[in-house]
Amino acid sequence: MRAVPLFHGGALMRAALAVILSLLGLAPARAESLVVSLSFNRLAVTSTYTGTSVAVFGVIERDGQAGARSGGYDVVVTIRGPRQALTVREKEALGPVWVNRAQQKFADVPSFLAVLSSRPVAEIADEATRRRLRLGLKAIVAAPDLTLTAPKPDDPFREALLRLRRRERLFTEAEAGVRFLSPTVFRATAPLPATAPVGAYDVEVVLLAGGVPLARHEARFDLVKSGVEQGIATAARDWSLAYGLAAGALALISGWLASVIFRRD
Repeated sequence: MRAVPLFHGGALMRAALAVILSLLGLAPARAESLVVSLSFNRLAVTSTYTGTSVAVFGVIERDGQAGARSGGYDVVVTIRGPRQALTVREKEALGPVWVNRAQQKFADVPSFLAVLSSRPVAEIADEATRRRLRLGLKAIVAAPDLTLTAPKPDDPFREALLRLRRRERLFTEAEAGVRFLSPTVFRATAPLPATAPVGAYDVEVVLLAGGVPLARHEARFDLVKSGVEQGIATAARDWSLAYGLAAGALALISGWLASVIFRRD
């Protein structure tokens, strides 16, 4: 009786290749991928700017051998504005005045945050997955690298940051902000208020199914000043001393002209 080998040549080569890829940390090709496009990549901000909105269009591409997901897909779109450092202070009334009691410094906070999802993020993934992928405003604000100190459970300063930014409409979350136009085509629209700062905005799109992340795509757009506003901003940055002297001289001249015009004899 002749022994039958467990692997023929082709199967052995495939097995060896799989082992090599796993050792190198290379994952196999995903069954799904994302193709994402934005309504604009660059927007000029002028003195008449009153805000706008950015639309995110996406298509889910499936591998030819992958079948449709029985439970459908979920999508979470996160838009982050330019990063900034800020301090949140706790104030207390001491008689007729307010004094600072305690404070917490935040080293790397997005100046703008918009989270749009196909349904509530708590229904899309469990808490551990949301924290790991930073899905939703609460997961982003609870991230360890947001502050210079270790995060604490129920941190009042983080809650205050989230509450204040929501009041300013700079942090928003739309639980039905992503709308599927077909089983594999979706669209999301995020408002950008006039108070949104200029700079680079990062757009992250995460595709999930059954609480499991399947694909991720990143894009970027810019809000830039144009016209006279851009010239003034450039002069203030590149020629700060001359700009300060010119601004002071203009203030003095304006005050002198006002005193001449409204002088009473």
